[in-house]
Amino acid sequence: MRPFLEKLPVIPDSSWSYLNRRLNDAIPFQWHHHPEYELTLTLNSRGQRFIGDHVGEYGDGDLVLVGPNLPHTWVSRMKLDEDHPHVALVLWFHPEWAAQLINGFPEFRNVQTLLSRAGCGLQFSNAFSDAVRAEHQAIFDLAPPERLLSLLRILNHLAGDDNARPLASMPVTQDGTPESRERIDRVVTYIHMHYADPIAMPELAEIAALSVSGLHRMFRRHMQTTVTDYVMRMRIGDASARLSSTDQPVQFIAEAVGYRALSNFNRQFRALKGMSPREYRNLFR
Repeated sequence: MRPFLEKLPVIPDSSWSYLNRRLNDAIPFQWHHHPEYELTLTLNSRGQRFIGDHVGEYGDGDLVLVGPNLPHTWVSRMKLDEDHPHVALVLWFHPEWAAQLINGFPEFRNVQTLLSRAGCGLQFSNAFSDAVRAEHQAIFDLAPPERLLSLLRILNHLAGDDNARPLASMPVTQDGTPESRERIDRVVTYIHMHYADPIAMPELAEIAALSVSGLHRMFRRHMQTTVTDYVMRMRIGDASARLSSTDQPVQFIAEAVGYRALSNFNRQFRALKGMSPREYRNLFR
C-alpha cells in the first residue's frame, strides 16, 4: 500500500517540483497527502476525483489546485484516445516558497488570495483551464529560469478565475500522528476497493484496529464526514460517470455501484445531484 504521506521528487536547479505522469493502463487509487500545494492538469482521461470529502467526476482538461495536507487522489475509468496514455501534469510548491514570493513581490498578492482558497481544493473553470493548458503542457521542456517564470504566469492567470469551484466541504485537520494517518489510509483504501459491496462497520473497525465508535470519531476527524456519507458519495460519483459516458441502463448502474433497491438509488442520487439519474444523463445527450 502506498504511504499516506507522499515524498515528492527533488528536481535539480529548481525550487519546486513537477511530474509529467503518463500511464497506459490506468490512474490508480493512491490516497495520499503532502505539505505542498499541488496543481494538476489531467488529459486524455475520465474518471473520479477524490479531494478530502469530495467525490466527483473529472474529464480531459480537468485542472485542480490542492492545498497543503489535503488528502486526494484521481482514479481513471477510461481514456478518451486509446492510442495515447492517461496524462497527469503535476506542479508542486511549498507554502514557504509561496510566502517568500508573495512577501517579496507585492505584484503577486493576488496569488495569495488564490492560495487561501485552495485549502478545500479548487477546480478551475473550463475557460481558465483552456487558457493555461498549452503553457502547462510546455513547462516541462523549459530551462529552469523559464520554467519558474511559466509557473508564475500560470498562477497569476488562475488567480483571476472567480468561477473556480471549491471541492471539499472544509480543509481537513490532520492530527499529525503517523499511526492515525496509517489507520485512515487503510480504511479509505478498503472503502474504495469495496464500496459497491455491503460494508460492515465492525469490519472497517477491525481494519483500523479500533472500536466502532473509535472508527467513527477518527473518520469524521480526518474526512469531515461520516463513513456512510462517504460511501454514498463514492457510489453516486461512480454512477454519475457511468450515466454521462455509457448507455448502461439505470437499473444496471444502480446495482453495479451497490444499490439493491432502485428507489433508494434514485432518492440518494437526487439528494446529491438535485435531479434524477435520467435527468442527469440527458444533460450529456
